Amino acid sequence: MSLRIYFQNDQKKHRIHYQLQMLIRRTILETLAYEGMENDVEVSVTFVDDKGIRELNNRFRKLDKPTDVLSFPLLDYEGESDEPFFDELCHNLGDIVISLERAMAQANEFGHSFEREVAFLTAHSMLHLLGYDHELSEEDDADMRARQNDIMERLGLSVK
Repeated sequence: MSLRIYFQNDQKKHRIHYQLQMLIRRTILETLAYEGMENDVEVSVTFVDDKGIRELNNRFRKLDKPTDVLSFPLLDYEGESDEPFFDELCHNLGDIVISLERAMAQANEFGHSFEREVAFLTAHSMLHLLGYDHELSEEDDADMRARQNDIMERLGLSVK
């Protein structure tokens, strides 16, 4: 499997370091491995501030408030199977939009590193791109939380 990530920076509050991009790449790869994805994958990751993510959240979800991460999957996973349908050799999964301003605030609030928060948001968003949705039911929420926790543990970034 190969992974191509298209990074875009649409904010000016946080410098985007190479190490942060590599952490995001490692998180995406770990999420794909956890889910058993073997096909070549493309994902875009855009960095924004709270103002930028608020505008997107309002436009696409009709929620006029900032959030930490938005996911824009390119596939619709409805059908007879609970498993996502991947049969193409190269698959563009969709777009991840992360508010680095919100990630920093949440890292401070939860008492862990900015990098850990960005990795968590990336794993969360990747699961959305792969067809999971924690907002459908309590069972779906518990399943997605368990997957996120497993991925973060595999990355060595779990919270005790």
